[in-house]
Amino acid sequence: MKVLDSVRVLEIGGIGPGPFCAMHLADLGADVISVVREAPNAGPTGNLLNRGKRSVTADFAQAADRDWLLRQIRDADVLVENYKVGTLAKYGLDYASLSALNPGLIYLSVTGFGQSGPYASRPGYDYIFQGMGGLMSYTGVEDGEPGAGPLRAGVAVVDLMTGMYATSAVLAALVQRGRTGQGQHLDIALLDVAVAMNANQASNYLVSGESPARSGNTHPNLAPYEVFACADGYMILAIGNDSQFAAFCKLMGQDWHLAPEFATNAGRLTHIRQLRPLLREQLAAWQIAELGQALDAHGISWGNINDLEQVFEHPQVRHRQMLQTVQHPQLGPLKLVRNPMVQPGQVEAITPPPVLGPAALPEAPHYTQQET
Repeated sequence: MKVLDSVRVLEIGGIGPGPFCAMHLADLGADVISVVREAPNAGPTGNLLNRGKRSVTADFAQAADRDWLLRQIRDADVLVENYKVGTLAKYGLDYASLSALNPGLIYLSVTGFGQSGPYASRPGYDYIFQGMGGLMSYTGVEDGEPGAGPLRAGVAVVDLMTGMYATSAVLAALVQRGRTGQGQHLDIALLDVAVAMNANQASNYLVSGESPARSGNTHPNLAPYEVFACADGYMILAIGNDSQFAAFCKLMGQDWHLAPEFATNAGRLTHIRQLRPLLREQLAAWQIAELGQALDAHGISWGNINDLEQVFEHPQVRHRQMLQTVQHPQLGPLKLVRNPMVQPGQVEAITPPPVLGPAALPEAPHYTQQET
C-alpha cells in the first residue's frame, strides 16, 4: 500500500500527535525526514513514532541549519509541526512565509488549542485534554461506588486520535492539491479532537441537556453491555438488540425477556440495577471458554479481557500479523505493531526507526548521526 511513494514529508518538533501522523504517512510510503533539535528518543515511544522515517539533527535557530531546512521545504509536499503558536514565525518558518516559498506546501500545525482563540498560547498534554474535553467526566466508577471519580484512559487517546485526524486531513489536502495545485494550512487542535471524541455521549447531552454521569463499565445506550465475573475470570457481554437479549435469556434458561421492564433495551437501561444481579448470579457459574462457545452459537457478542501477552498470542491477532519483527541495524530484532491501514501481507511496509548518517540526507554534511 505504498500509495504515497512520491510524497516528501518534513517533520519538525518531535512529540505526540505530529510525529504519529508523520509515521502513518511513512507507513503509506511517503519519504519522511524527521528534523529534530535534540537526539531522538531511543526508548519505546521513540520506536513507536519513528519507524519508516529518516532522521537528522538541525537547529533552525542557527542560520546555516535554517538555510538547509528551507532548501528542503522548497521541494517538500508536507510539513508537519507541533510547536507552540508563534514559535516558528520568529524563524521565518510559519505558513505565510513558507507558502510564498512553496505554494503547493501542505503545512500541518498540531497544537493543544489551535492557532487562534483565548487559549491558543497555552501548552497542554493528552491528559489535560481528556479532562477538558469531557472524556473523564463520564469515565470511571459511578458515584456512590468504591473508587468513584474521574478516570483517564490507559493510553494517550487524544494524542492518538489527533494523529489520526491529522493523517486524514493531510491525505484530503493532497487530493485537493492534485486538483488545484495549491497547498494549505491545516490547523489541528487536541481540544477540538477531544470534544469530537465524545461521540454518542455528546449526542446524548445535546438531545437531553443533561451531562452524562460516570457509569463504570456500562454502556450509556445499551443494556446489558458491561463486564461480568465468570467462574474463572472476567468477560464482556454486549447485547446489541432485543432479539439478542431474548436469545441470551433462552441460553440461560430464563424468561427475563418476557418481563415488561426487561423486554426492550429502553426498559433494561431504566431497570439495569434490577437486572444486573440476576445476570451476575447466572454468569458467575460459567467457565469463560464454555460460555463463549455458547454465546457464539447464538450470535451474541462477547469478549475476553486480555492482558498484552494474551493479546499478542491471540490467534486472530497472529493471523492478522499485528505483531511484526524488523531487523534494526544496531538494536537487532525489534518488535513493532503493524499499522492497521497497511494490509497484513505487506511485511515490507514496516521498516525500523532510523539510524542514519550525514550522507543519508541531501546537503547535510555536518549533521551528526542519530539513533532512535
